[in-house]
Amino acid sequence: MLDLVIKNALFFDGLGSPGVRRDVGVSDGRIARIAANLNEAARTTIDATQMWLAPGFVDIHTHYDIELEIAPGLVESVRHGVTTVVMGNCSLSLAIGSADQLATVFERVETLPRVLIQKWLHSSLSWQTPIEYVAHLKQLPIGPNVAALFGHSALRAHVMGLERSLKELATDQELEEMRRIAAGAIDAGMLGVSIDMVPWHMMSGTHRGRTIPSQHADLREYRVLAEVCRSRDAVFQVTPNPQRSTSLLDILRLSLGLLRRPLRITVLAALDSVADRRLWRVFGPLLFVLNRLLRCNVRFQTLTEPFTVYSDGPLTPLFEEFACGVRLNDCETPAARQRLWQSDGFRQQFRQEWTSGYRKTFHRDLRLMRIVRCPDAALENRTFADAARDRGQEATAFFIDALERYDTDLRWVATGANDRLAERLALMKQPYVLPGFTDAGAHVRNLGYYDGALSLLKQAVATGFIPVEQAVARVTGEAARWFRLDAGVLREGAKADFVLINPEQLHAPISEQVEISDAVLDGALRMVKRGSESVIEAVYIRGQQVVRRGEISLALGREKLGDVLHLTNLPETPQLAGPSQRNRINDAIAEHPFTDYWDIFVMKHQHPANLALHVVGVIVFYGLIGLAIVMRNWWLLALLPLSQTVGLVGHYFFERSHIDMQDAIFSVRASRCLNRMFLRLLTGRYADDIRRANEALKAYQLGQAAEVVIGESQRVK
Repeated sequence: MLDLVIKNALFFDGLGSPGVRRDVGVSDGRIARIAANLNEAARTTIDATQMWLAPGFVDIHTHYDIELEIAPGLVESVRHGVTTVVMGNCSLSLAIGSADQLATVFERVETLPRVLIQKWLHSSLSWQTPIEYVAHLKQLPIGPNVAALFGHSALRAHVMGLERSLKELATDQELEEMRRIAAGAIDAGMLGVSIDMVPWHMMSGTHRGRTIPSQHADLREYRVLAEVCRSRDAVFQVTPNPQRSTSLLDILRLSLGLLRRPLRITVLAALDSVADRRLWRVFGPLLFVLNRLLRCNVRFQTLTEPFTVYSDGPLTPLFEEFACGVRLNDCETPAARQRLWQSDGFRQQFRQEWTSGYRKTFHRDLRLMRIVRCPDAALENRTFADAARDRGQEATAFFIDALERYDTDLRWVATGANDRLAERLALMKQPYVLPGFTDAGAHVRNLGYYDGALSLLKQAVATGFIPVEQAVARVTGEAARWFRLDAGVLREGAKADFVLINPEQLHAPISEQVEISDAVLDGALRMVKRGSESVIEAVYIRGQQVVRRGEISLALGREKLGDVLHLTNLPETPQLAGPSQRNRINDAIAEHPFTDYWDIFVMKHQHPANLALHVVGVIVFYGLIGLAIVMRNWWLLALLPLSQTVGLVGHYFFERSHIDMQDAIFSVRASRCLNRMFLRLLTGRYADDIRRANEALKAYQLGQAAEVVIGESQRVK
């Protein structure tokens, strides 16, 4: 007898296959049967005729390290359908180091109440090494699956001592020690290494105002850790310095895969910044060149909704990027901040830094910063610019006055990126940009993007910018497979982590952030999301229902449901039918039935604009050869690469199919197919080739989805 049967759901496997009606049977926490009509007896049977059944969502960028120790159910993510989280990002990790060191590194970056952090760290730190830390995690009653990166800041402080780690470079002996410990951490089950270069991630305590340890390393130190990850094909997570473009170039240089194994590197963040409206256009061409031409394995991350941050007067992460803002965040009491405001020259210096455009990541546009709460109720729901105009003051002067007068009683909000729909959709559609960057568990007073995956699905349904099956895969199987996690895919034998979704409710807009008083944080304020209870019918982990329409099961956080996930040897996409990885069509099509490269070529060349550019490329190629012969000027042949360049432009802008380096430069098979396409376009027969190839692929995909079902049905009969 099965434990659970979900009947008649529209089934999505997480690999991008079209949705099909299926029954799913669960036994002993795993998927035992997937069938068109499952008649086996079960202890619980649920009719999901109106529902979608999808893998549990994978959140690839969280800071749950401390919260996992306090409340291992991670309720705020699970309620939105998340069943797997990756933590240990941005160089922050609990895997090694003393309680005092970890407290001062975590507190200011994560914006968790200090008393809560220190109370736990001083009473519960029971491990000394990453191996012991992984063993400890396996003993916790965790709700979702957890995969942990090894944080560089914790490692650096442990090896060098906190004081030296904040101002000196590592010696050769210390680099070797870091290499040894990092290698041991990955071998023990950690996912890889995370480093951090963001200059507004600050220390608290006696070292407040200094940036965290990872930012004081040089490229040589980063290279040592990158090579550890490269040798094990582990994840290397990076937050580059947005105020120093060379930091990104340095890191991307490490990722090159020419003549060596590429580094599996994920970079934050690909955003449409309000402060620089042109920046978002860079990510697509950059990733195209890196991954398709230079054999890299790079994934950027983007937020699936507007990047909106709430702030308490002068206490906000947004102020950490300029000196006066750092000094205000350094102050531990309102009285200390008042003394700072009244000190000689501080207000003038604040004004100068605020209005300066130098190294500005947050836009600082007072027309876009809205007052949420204030002792003067007349100011609420007004922008600072509008309120200043009504009071007859210059906007920056009014802003400074309000910060000084009201301190943290002034609550305000601003959106710094991803506010434009078309640009946000373009980033989410990029094949090498993963949905992530939720920061779940960090900055709890400032932001709450626990429903990042659900937000992407809503936008896919509302706009159709990608097919639904691809949208599901982006936040489940695609993310999990790139991170080498055995999660995010529904198949027989897989762990029964899945969500039931009410598709009618996906037409609702992205939910707004709201404030709650969170018992997990001893009643402190927390920004969260609500509204998913109408979309997420139920969440299952290990086949056990842990959420139903927003109601949280008592088992979540009390019983061990999730697993600590290690690196797996699963391929990023299933093995292709052809004999070579060169025969890929694109990243969205995992498998295909084609063995003749002409069929693969047709699948990669369908968009009219891409076809037109390839025709131009053929004409350029033969035209240059003809001119060289007629004019007897063989230097003209040096321009032949222009023909390939025209084709690459077509693929980049219109059809993001797989570009193999050998075919892009020159191969007999690509040249033969290109000429064949040119002739068949001239004779009007190429449209038939496109139709035939697409019909063959569709039939294959439907056949693959039904293959298991047919076998199971026959066995049942």
